[in-house]
Amino acid sequence: MSLVLGVDSSTQSCKVVVVDTDTGLVVREGRAPHPDGTSVDPEAWWEALQAAIAQAGGLDDVAAWAIGGQQHGLVALDADGVVVRDALLWNDTRSAGAAEALVAEFGAEALAKRTGSVPVASFTITKLRWLRDHEPANAGRVAAVALPHDWLTWRLRGFGPAGSPGGPNLEELITDRSDASGTGYWSPATGEYDRELLVAALGHDVVLPRVLGPDDYVPDPMGRRVGPGAGDNAAAGLGVGAGVGDVVVSIGTSGTVFAVSESPVVDPTGTVAGFASADGHFLPLVCTLNAARVLDVIARLLGVDHDGLSRLALATPHGAGGLRLVPYFEGERTPNLPDATAELHGMTLASTTRENLARAAVEGMLSGLAAGVDALREHDVPIHRALLIGGGAQSDAVREIAPTVLGVPVEVPTPAEYVALGAARQAAHVLRAG
Repeated sequence: MSLVLGVDSSTQSCKVVVVDTDTGLVVREGRAPHPDGTSVDPEAWWEALQAAIAQAGGLDDVAAWAIGGQQHGLVALDADGVVVRDALLWNDTRSAGAAEALVAEFGAEALAKRTGSVPVASFTITKLRWLRDHEPANAGRVAAVALPHDWLTWRLRGFGPAGSPGGPNLEELITDRSDASGTGYWSPATGEYDRELLVAALGHDVVLPRVLGPDDYVPDPMGRRVGPGAGDNAAAGLGVGAGVGDVVVSIGTSGTVFAVSESPVVDPTGTVAGFASADGHFLPLVCTLNAARVLDVIARLLGVDHDGLSRLALATPHGAGGLRLVPYFEGERTPNLPDATAELHGMTLASTTRENLARAAVEGMLSGLAAGVDALREHDVPIHRALLIGGGAQSDAVREIAPTVLGVPVEVPTPAEYVALGAARQAAHVLRAG
């Protein structure tokens, strides 16, 4: 029996699972919280990682490990391996103006061709431009740029600022295709960094993590094999076992729709982000802002819990008697309508019932995700099966209604920590590599 360890360092917390490679079962696990906010000291992630690993029984009997983490976050390091400023996370929107400036300079179509995506405020490249424009002294100190999972892998391998066993060796920073593809200065098609875009954003060149392939690994100080890691969506794809023809629909606070594809996707409109997968394929992705919280707000309005909302929604037929909810409670990213608001249509004396409102909430939320599925189809991404994950997927009504709205057969895997499991699966893969 060999044990491998997988990590999910998300916005909210750090989750660790230790998995038996013979059975695939989780034998130990640990968890530690992260601080709130969109600008966070990465040291808090490091402390949470150590606490979660300790709670999961430590690394002594582990043969390999890998870290999955939140995408896009900017961890800027100086020449001594010291974090220059708090990390700007994916959900920090202060760089929206920087994104618009970069698109104006290079053109949306050119950026999509060069990097697979049109940058938005969540992308690392826009945060670098913001740093250059608003904190020039900090920008001038930057010697290396890492993403959250890159930096945590570097630290757990013993590197870091003064006092770390391996010292501040910036050349030992590593990443993977999936996380690199969310920076805005790496191309999934060529597998290379676009240094011109990097310099245009930050103002000077820096050390960037070496991009490992899905079969590559590096050692930690004890000789364990360390996988490349992955961005959270790509790691979840590994964890749930998604393959070509599968679309993963994740219903959490926000919604993500991503598919495994054999070919890269280039979308100059920016609707589809042309990311890479962690297994050597590609991972075109659509993100929506309005997902499970649509159900939350309507459940509160109706004075029921989520089980009660499901019962009401399933008590009336498809179409909700003509009642239709446009669920843009927080604006929307796909389609790009940041100032939109939610709307309720088709209200008559007959249609305005608690049952129809519950059904309209479920169908409205799923329709937003279905728009993501349709956007992937428009780019010839093969879709034969939908895998429904996330908290919203636990709703009976969502599971029953989803196949009709999404227009594809739906499977709902057993709830699990799929990002951490995906990282563990990657660790098991590199353990078997030659």
